[in-house]
Amino acid sequence: MRVLVLDTIHGGADIADALQMRGDTVDAVDVYRGSGVPEQTAASRSYDLVTAPVHLTPSYPLLRKAPVKTHHEMVRELVVPPRISVEITGARGKTTTAFALAHLMTGTGRGILHTSSGTFRMPGTELLWRKSITPASVLAACTAAQNCNAAWLIAEESVGVAGFGTLGILTSADDYSIAGGTKSALLEKCRSLAACRTVLVPRGVPVHDGWQVIEDLVSVTGDVLSFDGGEVTNPLLTLAGYRAALSAAAAAALLLGLPVAQLGSFSALKGRMHLSAERGVPVLDNANSGTNADNTIEAAAYLRRMCPGRPVVLAVGMEHHAVCEGFPAGEVRRAVSAVRPAHLVIIAGADDCAGEFPDADTVCTTFPAATDAAVDLAKKTGGSVLLAAKTWR
Repeated sequence: MRVLVLDTIHGGADIADALQMRGDTVDAVDVYRGSGVPEQTAASRSYDLVTAPVHLTPSYPLLRKAPVKTHHEMVRELVVPPRISVEITGARGKTTTAFALAHLMTGTGRGILHTSSGTFRMPGTELLWRKSITPASVLAACTAAQNCNAAWLIAEESVGVAGFGTLGILTSADDYSIAGGTKSALLEKCRSLAACRTVLVPRGVPVHDGWQVIEDLVSVTGDVLSFDGGEVTNPLLTLAGYRAALSAAAAAALLLGLPVAQLGSFSALKGRMHLSAERGVPVLDNANSGTNADNTIEAAAYLRRMCPGRPVVLAVGMEHHAVCEGFPAGEVRRAVSAVRPAHLVIIAGADDCAGEFPDADTVCTTFPAATDAAVDLAKKTGGSVLLAAKTWR
């Protein structure tokens, strides 16, 4: 088969390699930077199939060369997953849900956990590599699972799932536009999830036959999560982000026959409401790919509860642009206005918004520099630090 692969920088190069190994003839076009096979050359050739990311603008001319499969669909054809495979997508809570579910997999044998924080061999959380969560990255995760004879795979994926999962999970009902404003991300995620054997979604999402709703299986009051047959207590359940993620993991555990009670020992992840001390300064780390105004505001309230009386030094902004989702200057302003920090450090690595915050104590282009500056300010003023950077870690 002669295949045209579009968008090499969002996983297309990995898909092209896998197709070539399968025996296909492949041209790969980098639709953003102009490298690889030139667009003019591809336009002059004939193809049996085109594969492109779901977020590519539909008007892109090369999409008309042949029938189109998304990268997600192409990956489904190429992978050989373990017997238990869980695919996770959603606008928020993917990584936390993945780690929480992996926490419950203890005792079920070797596994691979693939997330935006890294790909790990479990148990033991041995880091194998760090890559993006484009659907093509699942190819390497499945290969790693085969190589270590893993019993299970948990894979976090952006803007939908490949659809090979024995269980597919949507972590949030939030929506946003993709493909140049022509598509709904939520609808695309739901469309891809339909290929999974079992699907778990939050309330508010249109449910297909056989799909399960998280809130029908578990409920949370304060720091207690209840389910048919028991309950579990964890202080993280008082935080909205963890409440949603732990609920999704608990519901998934019920469907998979895993011990939900083990969620009581699950602790905060680095970069996701993780409170520690640095140079004697309390630091609440909420810097991750899902950081936004709402969870920054929630994090500030949590920090003030945990460290009463300390002025807050807020380090906020965007170091890296996550797939399809940024942290626009307007949203940063909303967070700053609501938090009302004693001192402000602006992070402007992926968005030159420095001039929009004249009252900032300092402006940094990287997350490490912003962290150092914020801790220095807090050290001098007896304050605490909130790190709220949009960044990949």
